[in-house]
Amino acid sequence: MPNPFRTRRRREGGFTIVEVAMASFIMAFGIATSIIAMQSGYKHIDLARGTTLASQIIQSEMERLRMMSWTMINALPANETFDGATFFSEHANIEDIYTITRTVTDDSTRPGEIKNINISVRWRTYDQRWHQRSFNAIYAKNGLYDYYYTVAHE
Repeated sequence: MPNPFRTRRRREGGFTIVEVAMASFIMAFGIATSIIAMQSGYKHIDLARGTTLASQIIQSEMERLRMMSWTMINALPANETFDGATFFSEHANIEDIYTITRTVTDDSTRPGEIKNINISVRWRTYDQRWHQRSFNAIYAKNGLYDYYYTVAHE
């Protein structure tokens, strides 16, 4: 029978080099994948921010055109490209980043009475990829501007 007062020397050991190497590999893999996921997230945030600004530019340009008279719409060039800072903002986030193209054409079914207007905004995200958003509208000779200029402002 073993002596209960006798102390046994326990084997105290640490981790082996293989266990430490495996743990280090798993930790490095986790950090690397999280960095890749963060980078992808930043790309999506940048695209969402750019799309929002492009939509605001398009809306602002459409509102500006909506308040023009038929004579002013007829005087617009058929195709015009301008920088985002021309009409909207001189802020560094807009200037030289967003390119706006406005195309004004006569409608094929009723030329002289209806204009088709297309506004396209093009920009490049920080990963150097080009993106574009467009909006098409129809502007009629006796449309909303006619009410605004004749009835509402007598």
